[in-house]
Amino acid sequence: MKLKEDLNPVLLLLFQVTVWLYSILAFLPSYLFSSVSESDAGLGSEQERAQRLKAQSVTGRPAGPYRAMSTTKRLVSSLHPGVDTLDKVFEDASRRFPDRDCLGTREVVMEEDERQSNGKVFKKVILGQYRWLSYAETHSAAARFGNGLAVLGQRAHNNIAIFCETRAEWVIAAQACFMQNFPLVTLYSTLGGPAITHGLNETEVSHIITSRELLETRLKFILLEVPRLQHIIVVDDTPTKWPGYPRGISVHNMATVQELGTKPENVSRGCKQPMPSDIAVIMYTSGSTGVPKGVMISHSNIIAGITGMAERIPNLGENDTYIGYLPLAHVLELSAELVCVAHGCRIGYSSPQTLADQSTKIKTGSKGDTSVLQPTLMAAVPEIMDRIYKNVMTKVEEMSSAQRTLFTLAYNYKLEQLSKGRSTPLCDNLVFKKVRSLLGGKTRVLLSGGAPLSAATQRFMNVCFCCPVGQGYGLTETCGAGTISEMWDYSTGRVGGPLICSEIKLKDWVEGGYHSTDTPTPRGEILIGGPNVTMGYYKNEAKNQDFFVDDNGQRWFCTGDIGEVHPDGCLKIIDRKKDLVKLQAGEYVSLGKVEAMLKNCPLIDNICAYANSDEMYVIGFVVPNQKHLLSLAEQYRIRGSWEELCNNAAMEEVVLQVITEAALSAQLERFEIPRKIRLSPDPWTPETGLVTEAFKLKRQQLKSKYQDDIERMYGGK
Repeated sequence: MKLKEDLNPVLLLLFQVTVWLYSILAFLPSYLFSSVSESDAGLGSEQERAQRLKAQSVTGRPAGPYRAMSTTKRLVSSLHPGVDTLDKVFEDASRRFPDRDCLGTREVVMEEDERQSNGKVFKKVILGQYRWLSYAETHSAAARFGNGLAVLGQRAHNNIAIFCETRAEWVIAAQACFMQNFPLVTLYSTLGGPAITHGLNETEVSHIITSRELLETRLKFILLEVPRLQHIIVVDDTPTKWPGYPRGISVHNMATVQELGTKPENVSRGCKQPMPSDIAVIMYTSGSTGVPKGVMISHSNIIAGITGMAERIPNLGENDTYIGYLPLAHVLELSAELVCVAHGCRIGYSSPQTLADQSTKIKTGSKGDTSVLQPTLMAAVPEIMDRIYKNVMTKVEEMSSAQRTLFTLAYNYKLEQLSKGRSTPLCDNLVFKKVRSLLGGKTRVLLSGGAPLSAATQRFMNVCFCCPVGQGYGLTETCGAGTISEMWDYSTGRVGGPLICSEIKLKDWVEGGYHSTDTPTPRGEILIGGPNVTMGYYKNEAKNQDFFVDDNGQRWFCTGDIGEVHPDGCLKIIDRKKDLVKLQAGEYVSLGKVEAMLKNCPLIDNICAYANSDEMYVIGFVVPNQKHLLSLAEQYRIRGSWEELCNNAAMEEVVLQVITEAALSAQLERFEIPRKIRLSPDPWTPETGLVTEAFKLKRQQLKSKYQDDIERMYGGK
């Protein structure tokens, strides 16, 4: 469905008059009052703030470095004076907000198996209310756990691993390690056996913190391949006995370790507090380009990063509630939760399977986590936002003609008002309230990171969820910090100006044709500098060439991403060096650009573009949207099961025709459009090993999986 469609002018006029009268009668006083307040504070209207200069080159050269307007003289590296390590961040928060709810977990009321119409059985849950630990209780639990780990032989400066899902115990364990100066090795819970083994052996850990499920389904099968491992600490309460594990490995429950740390003789042991320059985390990447690399992140790196992020979230404080469901082993989620801790926010835990009322593990008729928690703050990767967008738009298509017309009128009207910096309370209450309730109804800030967010999805989230979407750019190597758009900037496709902890340079990439002297905007490889730039890769000197220190002692990281800086100082990501392929005829194709454009097509749930420099054209692997593909098959009278349809050559041709039309509408060049495709009946999830936890494509793994299809599509057989 097109939201920008031609509408009956009489209906349009009637709608606008109704909205105008409502706005005048009900909201003029508050509008005038807020305008006066903003004027007194020297803030200006949202539209004026959005149009202000965000950053400028401190040297006057188009290559930069670019800094935020408030930090042209000096970057900011800490939230509060003297709070320079992560243990102090939590200690400061527990002192200022001792009785405030800190970490919340929903109790499981009931679990049951539900048989689907296709014969498959899914586990469904009914969850109760959130149970909370206060800041003081959380701090005490972390202190006891840290003492207990020390009793088990863990020593300061010796690495300890955590391999666990996102939950309250993850944060408690992390804080315990920060207090004791145990460098924390983080591993994604979806990593395969070889990647887990690599991380544990490379960091030489003797202790690992995990969950019962991950121990029994992943970890136990590789224990003999990790010879230094001695202690496994399970965060679950049950069972308390763990027979059948290899000799020399002890398994403990978290509660048991905390009891050890409570004993008077162990409390008095004391701990060696970290220095700002000490390693806080060795964060293993998701391995999108090969074997996961361990990024060494110091306490001061993380504090600088969260300082920059916090500055972009207006009015952050005790009244905010954040929902944590992304992997804490990902820098975006860890940083977001530390920002919340530093400001006294509540953090309620969730998972992608229980997030909303319609989520896969929530029993029909019961409430998902957002409905119960009603968060005000939320982080999301574009893949999740794209799913929400497509699901809502599918429901809009199923509306009656009158309902669909009202939705379209309201959508286009609000889009126009947002561009002028105005609110639309009538539309929000009458039209978008139900959509907004999908995330609990109280969300005031959505932060997107991990990958580029399409303009269509960003506009949709801004309009339908009645809150700004801050799009950010950063990497594990920069603590997730680099840029974030300001909350009153409703432009799309950009990632904002540099954070107050960072600065950005553009480096010419001659081969790709990008130069800082390009007009109308300077372009080049993005270099991020600042106190948030990490210490490098663990035991991987060959890869550390991407880091360098300038003449002023400032650390920099070469991102490999290509960007352009707009006149107001905002950055736009336009390409990636590793995604650029030169075809046989000499044309350069940006695979990431092709994928981003085509993912807006309702027929496509996911796509990987592929090109070989020895060939003349692009091909693609496509995960089709089941509902749209079945509809298309019915339209063209192509019959078969789901797998048969995806393996049907005629179906491939029909889908290719739709994709080609979508590509031309998106103004892709002819040589950028896939000429042949392979339909995949199975979705790409982190569990399949084909995408990362942030749903970035693992190109090498996808190439291996579809190697036979690549040869077929290029005429090999």
